[in-house]
Amino acid sequence: MGALALDASVAIGLLDTADVHHERARAALSENRAASLLMAASAYSETLVRPLASGNGEAVENFVEILRVEIIPVGREIGRRAAELRARRRSLRLPDALVLATAQMHQAPLLSFDARVTRVARELGLGEAQS
Repeated sequence: MGALALDASVAIGLLDTADVHHERARAALSENRAASLLMAASAYSETLVRPLASGNGEAVENFVEILRVEIIPVGREIGRRAAELRARRRSLRLPDALVLATAQMHQAPLLSFDARVTRVARELGLGEAQS
């Protein structure tokens, strides 16, 4: 199996045992354990917010290290692709566009628990990740 792009919703769900998506995140990552994982730097930042506020940013770092998640920087190509996505879909938020652009530029299916993001990923032909 190739690469799998993760949305922040998956990482947040996995790390927070009280999150509504916790068990779904565990199952999805277990089903995709052969994939190499990647995450847009913007999604990584989003994942860190709550843990840093509660003094537990180390949990996110452990997640990244243990699962060998590659954090993809937002460079010129991804930034432009995200802007193109937003220009065509005005309701798409920039953080979501960056995640979608990252998945698209790496030709990786996107695993997200956000129905709107998943719908756009399908429209873009990003494939289906097991969730």
